[in-house]
Amino acid sequence: MISSAIESIKTDWKPLLETTIQEFPNIETLLSEEQENFEGLAEIYPIPENIFNCFNYFNKKDLKIIILGQDPYHQPNQAHGLSFSVSKEVKVPPSLKNIFKEIISDIPEYNSKDIPNSGNLQYLAEQGILLLNNTFTVRQSSPNSHLKIWKGFCDYIINDIMVNQTNIIFMLWGGNAKKIMDKIPKELLEKHHILKANHPSPLSANRSGWFGCKHFSKANELLKEMGKTEIKWLK
Repeated sequence: MISSAIESIKTDWKPLLETTIQEFPNIETLLSEEQENFEGLAEIYPIPENIFNCFNYFNKKDLKIIILGQDPYHQPNQAHGLSFSVSKEVKVPPSLKNIFKEIISDIPEYNSKDIPNSGNLQYLAEQGILLLNNTFTVRQSSPNSHLKIWKGFCDYIINDIMVNQTNIIFMLWGGNAKKIMDKIPKELLEKHHILKANHPSPLSANRSGWFGCKHFSKANELLKEMGKTEIKWLK
């Protein structure tokens, strides 16, 4: 499953994924065991060819922003390998609705009429945003069920980015995303731009710390200062 998923990558992220999976050889075995144990009872999401889908839209040099999620959506047809994103035909999840609301509030050129009907965020990935989940797979109807399987994998990738690139904007929403940065040395953090906020889920968004965080305008301001093309946050 994992080998074929990495083999399908079309960008220069592929060698990093190949190196990373060598550091975590048990992932393939554990996912195979999950398939056998829950065959006929529960699916694994996303489908194998979409597990590393977030790496398919641009090469490493074109990376501008990382939006870090927790694990894929766990209901049928939702997850397609991009954090916070769902397939085109699927109802927009509550967290993503709150993301759209904050974009509308934050970017003056948008209004409520601009809120997309689709929750597919591929258009953001195509602009150099890595929509990265901390966990790359999940068992149907069981959020966080594969957290232990993928433990450390995302950290390895982020550390490589931190070491080998500069001026990447990290959007960290919620406690789980913020904890990943706790492991990064200060000298590496200083090479990049870290934006932190509450998670946009209904459980936390209405508390102080999500609405009004202005991450989208802040990111565009940083990109402008770097001489890079700003993000068109709504399609």
